[in-house]
Amino acid sequence: MGAGTALSVAVSYGMALPIPMMAPVLAAFLLVMRNRPLSFKEGLGLTMVVAVTTGIGLLLGPVLHYFSLSGVAIVGLCLFLAFRRAMLGGNNLVTTFLAAGLTMISAASTVDFSLGALVISALVQGLLVAMPVLAVCHWLFPDPMTAPAPPPPPVLPKTDAARLALRATLVVMPAFLLTLTDPMGYLPVMMKAVSIGRQSCTTTARSAARELIGSTLLGGVMAMLFWCALGAFVNLWMYCLWMLLFGLWTGRKLYGLHVGRQSPAFWLNTMVTLIILLGQSVEDSVLGKDVWTAFAVRMALFVAVALYAYAMVVIFDRSAT
Repeated sequence: MGAGTALSVAVSYGMALPIPMMAPVLAAFLLVMRNRPLSFKEGLGLTMVVAVTTGIGLLLGPVLHYFSLSGVAIVGLCLFLAFRRAMLGGNNLVTTFLAAGLTMISAASTVDFSLGALVISALVQGLLVAMPVLAVCHWLFPDPMTAPAPPPPPVLPKTDAARLALRATLVVMPAFLLTLTDPMGYLPVMMKAVSIGRQSCTTTARSAARELIGSTLLGGVMAMLFWCALGAFVNLWMYCLWMLLFGLWTGRKLYGLHVGRQSPAFWLNTMVTLIILLGQSVEDSVLGKDVWTAFAVRMALFVAVALYAYAMVVIFDRSAT
């Protein structure tokens, strides 16, 4: 986890990729969801799937622009079907990319078709960085031959899958509507909402406050500490080294080397929140914005998304009982 996120930061920012924070975010997801590197065939297939699923957003852009109500209804229905498919045993990684395509790219396409294409390019290039990083990390730190294979995700009954999919859709939709007002300005909020939407599928009312709100707040605190530490020596190499340190600490918790009450999903969401907040702060500093003011506004929106997701989890769990 530490080496993978640090390497992806070095490559994506060193190559000045569009939306460079995308590569470490995808690397974190791949490192957690995969216990082995992707073969060339698997990597090519995943890249094609990402291009196709995210390309759906380009088709929805004109619909949202000219027929707003119908476009929003179509996006909501497609999100529900995507999350429902994941609950019935579908690929969680593909679901994440499909949700990103349905929301981030369709919102960007309402402003300009080329803007939506830029977001797709950023996603694909981020994936093309994350996949070699995954292979390098498994080569540097190979799993033991006796390591057990991860258990397959549980397949839920159709009624439970539909309920959880509806809950995840309702978590994502308000952030999507906000993103439609300023697609590039609220892109980090949309990324966070997609991540929380995935996480809300596997949490319960008992643990939702800690899983959703606690991980968001911890990610924000870690981002502030990271930014202050980075201020001592501002260069790409120190950015990578600090990312390595924070990734090591988070990975130690995520993989159970330090036993605690929090689940792996909690620590993954914490790491993703940290990367998104830092990446946007770097962009703010390049554009000459007040980094701390922008951070405070963004963090408030992140917490609002987490609080809303928590409310949805509680309401749906109470209605189910």
